[in-house]
Amino acid sequence: MPARSITLANHHPRLRLDRRAVTRVIHLLDAHFAESKIQNPKSKISPGLSAPPGELSLVFLTDAALAQLHADFLADPTPTDVITFEGNPAFGTAGEICVSVDAALRHVSPPVPSLKSQISDLKSAAAFSAELTLYLVHGWLHLAGYDDLVPAKKRLMRRAEARAMTLLRLHDCLPSFRLS
Repeated sequence: MPARSITLANHHPRLRLDRRAVTRVIHLLDAHFAESKIQNPKSKISPGLSAPPGELSLVFLTDAALAQLHADFLADPTPTDVITFEGNPAFGTAGEICVSVDAALRHVSPPVPSLKSQISDLKSAAAFSAELTLYLVHGWLHLAGYDDLVPAKKRLMRRAEARAMTLLRLHDCLPSFRLS
């Protein structure tokens, strides 16, 4: 099966990323979804189900831009970390995953450089990269049929996220994201 087409848009003014590394994350999830046991056999989602085929769009945004999408499409103007839009297989689209770079930055609370050692800065950069990658995984899992609106389903999603992140780490596939 050929690798899916991925469109990547970086609309965050300070984010710097390696497009190939980000694309590799999605391709690895696509290729190893069933094999890596991300799929929970007790869920109502059929085994081997993956994100739908077709082009996938990944968009990196500011809090303000993602909050605007949240308001426009979900009638909720509050900031969020990830919004996933389903695609239309008839048009060859799998969907779109929109992530807030600012939310990831807030989540990891990077240290103030003058107060922390260079090692702490490197750990903070790795945590920021892992958090943004987790947002991509979360969106991908939504496209694969996972839901996190009710507690039982949220637990299944959290387990699937952990398994996916382990898979990415085992394949040395966590991209580096940095702010300029």
